[in-house]
Amino acid sequence: MAGRRFSLLRLFRRKKEEESPGAAPAQQPEEVQQVQPPQEDAGQERTEEQLRARGRFRRAAQTFMKFMGSRRRKARITPADVQAQPDTILTQLTKPDVSTASTAVPAKCDTATSDLTTHWDTTSTDDVSHCDSVLPGLTEEADATTTEGVASTDAAPVQRLADTPSLEFLEERAVSAEVAITPDGDMQQRPPTVPKLAWVKEEEKEESPRAAPAQQPEEVQQVQPPQEDAGQERTEEQLRARGRFRRAAQLVCRFIRCIWHEEATFMATGDTANSDLFNAQTSAALLDMLVENGVYKAKQVPAIVRCIHQWLMSNVSDEHRLDKTLVLLTEEHPMDVAVTLLRSAPACDRAARTMWKTLISSRWTKEPVLQILFRVLEYWPAHRRRTSDGDERDVFALAATVALWEILQLSHSWCPGGVKDNFPRLLLTLLFQVFISTEEMSEEVETFWRRCREQRSLPPNPNRFAVQTVKALLRQLLGEDVLMAIGRKCGWDMLLKADSHHYAVGLLARELCRVSCSFCRSIAVSLLPRLSRGEPLWELPALAFLVEVLHCLNPRQCGPSVLQIISRHLRSQCPERRRLALRGLVVLSRDPAMAKSMRSLSESLLELLQDADTDAVQMTLSAFINVLHFQIVKISTPTALKLLEALRPLFDNEHSQLQQLSMLLFWELMEATERSKSLKPHVYLSLVPFYFNWHNENQRVAEASWRALFGAARFLKWRDLEDLVTMEQPWRFPECLLEKDRSRVGQYVRQALPFLESPEKPLRKLAIKFLGIAARSMKQEQPELQLICQALQDITDDSPAVSNLAQETLQIIRAVRRTSFFHFW
Repeated sequence: MAGRRFSLLRLFRRKKEEESPGAAPAQQPEEVQQVQPPQEDAGQERTEEQLRARGRFRRAAQTFMKFMGSRRRKARITPADVQAQPDTILTQLTKPDVSTASTAVPAKCDTATSDLTTHWDTTSTDDVSHCDSVLPGLTEEADATTTEGVASTDAAPVQRLADTPSLEFLEERAVSAEVAITPDGDMQQRPPTVPKLAWVKEEEKEESPRAAPAQQPEEVQQVQPPQEDAGQERTEEQLRARGRFRRAAQLVCRFIRCIWHEEATFMATGDTANSDLFNAQTSAALLDMLVENGVYKAKQVPAIVRCIHQWLMSNVSDEHRLDKTLVLLTEEHPMDVAVTLLRSAPACDRAARTMWKTLISSRWTKEPVLQILFRVLEYWPAHRRRTSDGDERDVFALAATVALWEILQLSHSWCPGGVKDNFPRLLLTLLFQVFISTEEMSEEVETFWRRCREQRSLPPNPNRFAVQTVKALLRQLLGEDVLMAIGRKCGWDMLLKADSHHYAVGLLARELCRVSCSFCRSIAVSLLPRLSRGEPLWELPALAFLVEVLHCLNPRQCGPSVLQIISRHLRSQCPERRRLALRGLVVLSRDPAMAKSMRSLSESLLELLQDADTDAVQMTLSAFINVLHFQIVKISTPTALKLLEALRPLFDNEHSQLQQLSMLLFWELMEATERSKSLKPHVYLSLVPFYFNWHNENQRVAEASWRALFGAARFLKWRDLEDLVTMEQPWRFPECLLEKDRSRVGQYVRQALPFLESPEKPLRKLAIKFLGIAARSMKQEQPELQLICQALQDITDDSPAVSNLAQETLQIIRAVRRTSFFHFW
């Protein structure tokens, strides 16, 4: 009729309305008696058989659902129990078939289904052969139902378990008459795919909805059989339908075998025997149903994950079909999903990339999945993790690195919040991977990486791929400028060499500090526990990074732990570690709060002052100067004595930087040390070197010498010497010194003699003058006088001025000696 929308669901509801609770089956509408026999059109007969075939496929799905429900029941279910439960499967099933034969499943099929369900429930421990033994019975029962004809449509509907999950997942694929029939069409305009019987029944039902149902059996018997040609075509269509049903049943059984029995050959990648299963949309729908209804056990999660991965590999055009299923499964079992994915696809193929992107894009699964990924990254070379199915195979850290790189590549315009929050942890872990894969490569790691390269294009060495991941991470968070700055200084190349790796890490730390101190602060805080544990493999690069970012830390919070780390490395036999520890100590010494804490390191620092490494001595002097500058700590006399003895050789060192720092430290020591008689002899012996360096051509050395000389005069309480230093009258210093302390003239002469060979011409001339003044105040019998004359006589200087001055001084000394001799007689 025009404007009427016909569907099996409406027909089924109308049929239930007509059945009163206590009415006998004979009270059926009268209009059924007027059902017209089907036409002799062979095409229409084929359409009816196609619709019956769809009903048979639906019954196969119902059988599978009964199996699913029976697996969930703890108690054994008998066929009688199944029959006693209400029929609810048709109401949950999607729109049924438009033919009357598909509105209900025959009782024979229901009995077979109930037996099959009970059999599976009571033999849950059987192997794959059980599914194969059940399949022939299932197909034979279905074939038998196809020969019963239209008369079997009034049989009792299939009963299902009360806890059987819904089959709403088939709704998208159910055949609906609402789609097949145009809303404004009448009987003459009905499509050829809708049986004439259904149209006649619908039309007459509208005319007398409450007719007596007692005549229905008779009218059903009056349905005229199809002609012989139509029967032959129906037989061929029945055979095709049986084949389709048998294939559908096989598909369901194979899928059960995959999930419950988890055959290794079934899960093998590239298994052509099972490609049709993963190409079928039914398997995706079954996966949806399993996860959404919770019809699985925890130990089956890895198998489901492998099924999802294999399905995505076989279905390129529909890669987001199982996103919701994957997210729901990961919410309940994040560890099993992430670890299984890393094991199944370590090289991160196309399907794995899709799955990682889905998990990272969901706010419910992003954080747990990233945390699991980061945890695997931290264990080199592999992390042993047990999944719910009992699998304890190792998960390689490089597999997590590949997955992280893919995640960073997928998010070009955004960075996952979990990655940004864990940036310090990730950066340190990746840098460690670069170092360890450069320093040593085990055979198992080489084998693993070779297999990954066979699956996709990857760099030949794992350390290069780790560097690429570091670049991707920095690019996401800090931009391209940092990468270019490090590249201009050859930082990426140095990172791939074992002997220069720690230099590259320090360079990276400096560039990060230039861009963001907050990032560097968080990295340093993450680095302290690793250095405190004393991990020997990556200790040197970690220490290099820490030293570069120490100025970003709060010394009051991190100072004690940093000081503990540095004190351990000060005694290291490795020169590089000692240098890095001293650099860190110099940074800490600039804070007044750390001055008292560094007092315990005095002994170690005193030993380093005698080190042959100039850089180490220089940093030790700087640390001492910074600590004494605040005048918070008073140096004890024994420590001061050791320090003065260690400083004296440095006053005449050939390195001007060491000269300057040693004299500045002497001045600070004079200010921070209590006056003691035991210190005065060492102070006296420092006066002559300070006097000569006061005339040094290096202005910094000259200024440091002036400060040291002033401090010494102040410590000795020599007012005259202090005044001439203050007024900067260096020419008066020798006479004042030699007159003030005649008992040490010989010592002063011995200290002045080396300056005759100084590379600086002013110092050589100054030494000659000092020796001439000293000779006049010396007695004849003093051996130092003979040393002076011999030294002046041996001078053969290239400069005529120096040579002439030496000869003149020598003649004056001899003349004075003769005059003294005549006066003696």
